[in-house]
Amino acid sequence: MSQDKTRDERPEGATAPEGTTFSRRHFLTSIGIAAGVVAAGVVPAALMAPSASAEDATPTAGAAPSVPGGSTDPLAEIIAADGPVNYPGHPVHYAKPAGKEKWAMVIDVKACVGCRKCVYACVEENNIGRTSGFTYIQVLEMEPGKIDLESAVLDYDEAGRPDKWYFPVQCMHCAHPPCVYGCPVQATWKEPDGIVVIDYNKCIGCRNCMITCPYGARHFNWVRPEVPAAEINPKVPLGEKAWTAEKCTFCVQRTRNGQTTACVEACPTGARKFGDLNDPNSDVAILLKTRRVWRLKEEYSTEPMIWYVG
Repeated sequence: MSQDKTRDERPEGATAPEGTTFSRRHFLTSIGIAAGVVAAGVVPAALMAPSASAEDATPTAGAAPSVPGGSTDPLAEIIAADGPVNYPGHPVHYAKPAGKEKWAMVIDVKACVGCRKCVYACVEENNIGRTSGFTYIQVLEMEPGKIDLESAVLDYDEAGRPDKWYFPVQCMHCAHPPCVYGCPVQATWKEPDGIVVIDYNKCIGCRNCMITCPYGARHFNWVRPEVPAAEINPKVPLGEKAWTAEKCTFCVQRTRNGQTTACVEACPTGARKFGDLNDPNSDVAILLKTRRVWRLKEEYSTEPMIWYVG
């Protein structure tokens, strides 16, 4: 079987986007279409600019979250700004419909010891291919006193070093997600509860969402995801993710069922907090009101739904 034919295979049960007659191969080889997406202005102008230097992108630790309007209730402003970007996709078939929650996460970098248990739990929960070459969560090892994404170490051997600090990154489930705006077939959208999702059957593998994401949070399956039979989570798609983009989903199959995310559950130090911004008694709501927090790459105005403290 040729390499081209293998890449054109669709997972069992997959269907082409409604109203289309071309295959993924036709799309991927149509450079003119890809160029047209950019020329049409799908990619936000801010993301087309040269990348900021590490020094420019460094958030000020302890800075309060930026919120519009100067409201005396910044949490209310945050919730109001987080509107859905509902493209005409179908509801997530493997999870309950979105409720009235506004999901968010807060990560305490001073409590994170770099053990990567969040990474391993995420891989197991979300059927990430063991040979796919990526994980949804990445934990970066940093030098004390600064944040430098370019020189951070991803494949460090020893966790918990007192002369280093650790910075977990993943999909930020932005209120204004450039990955959604950049999808030419509307295969990804933001649900009313704030979770950015992907319709794997509709994704054509163009990877424009990967280009437009300023966080590097989307990953492409160049091979069919492989998970040992005994480790497959039947609650999460597997085969249909072949040759598509995928990313963190805030464990939508868990969080809409009253559970927390797998990464939060696995963290041994309690560095991760997940909850509903609409609930004033949730951990995330309390932290955003009582702690000085910051978000990654706020200069892009994506309004991430993950904050950091520490």
